[in-house]
Amino acid sequence: MSTVPVHAALHQSIEKVGPALLAIAEDQWFDRKSSKVGARTLAEALCGMANADGGSIVVGLHDGVVEGTDGRPDRRNAQMQAGIDFCVPPVHAKTRLAKCVNDNGVEDHLLVIAIDTSDVVHATTKDEVFLRMGDETRKLGFHQRQELTYDKGQASFEARELPEMGLADLDIGLLDDYAGALGSNDGVQVLRARGLAVGDRLTVAGSLLFARNPQRALPESFVRVLRYRGRERGSGARQQLLQDERIEGPIPWVLSRARAAIYDLQPKRRALQPSGTFGDVPLIPADAWLEGLVNAVVHRSYSAGGDHIRIEIFDDRMEISSPGRFPGLVDLQDPRAVTRFARNPRIARVCSDLHFGQELGEGIRRIFDEMRQAGLVDPAYRQTSGSVELTLLAEPVDRELEARLPGHARAITSALRQAGRLSTGEVTDLLGLSRPVVQRELAALREAGVIEWVGKSPRDPRAFWRITPPT
Repeated sequence: MSTVPVHAALHQSIEKVGPALLAIAEDQWFDRKSSKVGARTLAEALCGMANADGGSIVVGLHDGVVEGTDGRPDRRNAQMQAGIDFCVPPVHAKTRLAKCVNDNGVEDHLLVIAIDTSDVVHATTKDEVFLRMGDETRKLGFHQRQELTYDKGQASFEARELPEMGLADLDIGLLDDYAGALGSNDGVQVLRARGLAVGDRLTVAGSLLFARNPQRALPESFVRVLRYRGRERGSGARQQLLQDERIEGPIPWVLSRARAAIYDLQPKRRALQPSGTFGDVPLIPADAWLEGLVNAVVHRSYSAGGDHIRIEIFDDRMEISSPGRFPGLVDLQDPRAVTRFARNPRIARVCSDLHFGQELGEGIRRIFDEMRQAGLVDPAYRQTSGSVELTLLAEPVDRELEARLPGHARAITSALRQAGRLSTGEVTDLLGLSRPVVQRELAALREAGVIEWVGKSPRDPRAFWRITPPT
């Protein structure tokens, strides 16, 4: 959910503001707390939001009840100071009181705390680190804390000022539309409040989102959509490239134009439609590739020069490549378990307000769900030293057969689809399993007809495994 509903609820009449806030689902950017919450406990939530993408906490709402906070002004004062008294370093938060009518029909106040995303890691005075993930605030373990510290160093890039980009470079129409959605008539004030401008200078995030031509300062911040003939890129005189579109502009424009280009160039087949006529039907669900596109644009590393986002379209698949490795602690054996952390939290928040895509972890799960509902093989993620690559393959899969296959079948077939061919030793190294286990699972997959072994003899050093070609 975007932050727009919270702004809208806080602008309701005092009788409606409490019920309106209770009706909003808690998510990455919004949390409710009882008026009884202790300052130390509240500090955990403050640290969690500052370590993630920022957001709003409203105190005085609990279990469907508008409690208000006027009953214990001493406790409310402690809650207002929680970010200073119990967070190290202190969390930058703005507090204000919003008028409401509590469930007893008495005029009261809610405590509204607005937390900015931070470029450093915040801990509680107990030296515990928390991170907001979806609608939960989770305590991080040692390794997750280390990874967060590393990623925070990368994340600070979007907050840097760009000396060559000022208010005169803004797309005023785009900014006014966004400010209007937040209930403001001053777009520049919104930019400054969201950390997208410092004085009269735009930050990296502000330029990428609202400048007419952000590529003037960030030349690699474009999306390239390529369509190939057949299933291979080819090279030289045999290159199969049919179309190459370079899409520039602010992120909202880039997402809209890239979506239109992919829609036109995506692989299709002729099929009978509900209207009773034959027409072109997309092979890959639109929600799957659109979520992949949004994740690439929102979460890429914009500090990585010399590379850009590529969407390569073939007759049987799409490949989406984004500069920068996964932010957060990731086990690519199951990408759906990715720890929720945005490398570009300011960009992620604005794109959510503009209704582009899901959160990082939620978006990945949605891609898996869409592919499975379409009866296609699971998305395949591959992480190189400098990028993340997502492959969406238009290949049907037998779920009953898949359920009967050995435990690492999905990881093995995913690796083979990415590499094309692998030896037994290479599969063993990639999966980090013992050779006997890999040999047993490869044999089971060959018996099921999923993969095949190609070699001249059992001892052939050039022998390899590959996905069984379609008949």
